[in-house]
Parts: sequence; C-alpha cells; structure tokens
Amino acid sequence: MRIDAPSTARDDLDRFWERTLAEFGPKPLNGRREKRDTPLQFVDAYRVTYEGFDATPLHGWFLLPAFVPQRNLPCVVHYHGYTGSSGFPEEYSQWLLMGLAVFAVDVRGQGGETGNLLPQTFGMTKGWITQGITDKERCYYRAIAVDSLKALEWAGEQPEIDPSRIAVVGSSQGGGLALIAAALSEKPALVLANIPNMCQMDFGLLNSTGSLTEAAEFVARFPDKLDQVLDTLSYFDLVNLADRIRIPALLSVGLKDTVCLPETIFAVYNRIPGPKTIRVYPFTGHAVVPGHNRLMLQFVREHFGLG
Repeated sequence: MRIDAPSTARDDLDRFWERTLAEFGPKPLNGRREKRDTPLQFVDAYRVTYEGFDATPLHGWFLLPAFVPQRNLPCVVHYHGYTGSSGFPEEYSQWLLMGLAVFAVDVRGQGGETGNLLPQTFGMTKGWITQGITDKERCYYRAIAVDSLKALEWAGEQPEIDPSRIAVVGSSQGGGLALIAAALSEKPALVLANIPNMCQMDFGLLNSTGSLTEAAEFVARFPDKLDQVLDTLSYFDLVNLADRIRIPALLSVGLKDTVCLPETIFAVYNRIPGPKTIRVYPFTGHAVVPGHNRLMLQFVREHFGLG
C-alpha cells in the first residue's frame, strides 16, 4: 500500500541524534550476569543487569543453547510490548532451538523487574510515555531509545556472540524499539518489527487506541503544551528515522489494528531504503499470527545461514 506521510522532522534531527550517540556511546554499561536455574534442560540462562540512559539497573535474560558450541553464536535482541517485560526464559525457546542466543530486556518502569530513575519534572497522565514529554532531552522516549541501543552494545560484547549476526526483534512497542535500534546503530544485521509502534505519532495521537492515548490525554489536560509534545515526538517518530535503516527488514501489519494503525506502519515501511518485506494481514488486529511467527524464523535462518 502506497502511503506517503509528510515528514515532521525538525531541522536539528540529525544533530540531536549525533549528539545523543556521542554522549551515551562512551557511557559504561556496568553490566553483570548471574547464572540461574530454569526448567529448560538444554539452555544456559543468565540474569543480566546493565545500565543505559542513566543509573537505572536494567534487567534482562541472556540465554544460550547448551546443545551447540557456545562460540560465534548469532543472537536475537528482543524488546517487549508496552506494559510487558522480559518474562521467563522459556518464552524464547523457539530461537534457542534454532541454535541462537537471546538477550531479552525489560523496558524501564514497565511490567518487569526494572525501575526508572528518570527525573519527573512535570505532571503526567497514566502510564509512562508522558514522563518528560515536553522536553526531548529528558523524555521517556529518549531514555528507552538509549536503553535499547546499550542492550545491543552489551550483547555484542559477550564472548559467545558473533557480533556480525545480531537481529533486533519486537512487537508493538518492541517493534518500534527494534526499528529505532536499526536506524541508529550499526550493530544489528537484521530487524524484525511486528505491528510496530512509534510510527507517524502525530496521526496516532489523534487516532490510536494504544499508548498514545496517554499523550492525547496529556494534551487534553494541558492544551497549551500541544506544540511541545509534537516537537518531542518528532525526534522519535520512525517516519523521520526510517530512511536510516539499511539492513534487511521484515515487518508485519494488521489491517484491523486500532493500536498501531496500518496507515502509520505503511508510512514508515515505504521510507525504508534497505531490503525489506512487509506481511499484510487483512483480518488481523493488534496481534502476531502463528504463520507470521514461522516467517520470522525462516527470515532469520535464511539471512544468518543456519542449516
């Protein structure tokens, strides 16, 4: 579907991200991992703590298949959906059975074990995304974007991992973070973004039934802040970042999705210049169907040369 959304990029978009990457690139990860028992007999599981945007201890699972040599392994870095968490190791069994490592991370403050030390300097509406939403430098979106990039850095530094074969994967919020990581980092080799959020967010502010209703409620409460909110969102909107994605990309969209609206996903997809595929599900809402899950596995298997 050909949908060309207008760019909302501000003149300093490139300078903003150049400065952000320069600021946080040297920041120490302060990472550590501890072996944990799981019900999975052929998986080595480690609980990981690392730092991203600030001193918040970010948590995740680093998982290794124990039935193959643990060296030069391809790795999936997984970002979860809004309100979710990194969950339990068994949730990633399909990747492990393919012989891949997995690094599944919490998004700060949401449904996992990870807190949030980001300062709050103005009132919020329910949820997380309106924290700092009038200031692009201190907003929640900037924090979780940097957190996601630092997760890639941590994964690439592990001795068992082949840093040239890292895939970023996620659905909804996780799909949006996977695309942001693909746009802003050279570390991923593949991106798989299912029903991604953070696409054409000015349109979503008016029409989405998902997390952007929090921003809409904020603007309803503080109508004088609309221009500031739109300005902040523009720096994290994938419509304005998609042209940086040069690696193979697999996206999905449900034409009945009222959370991550199909027109917003097509608007982003059409701006990706690299090799790309989108799977369209006319009768699906905000969900990933089993058939698409298999396509994801095949996509990674093909591009990473797995036998």
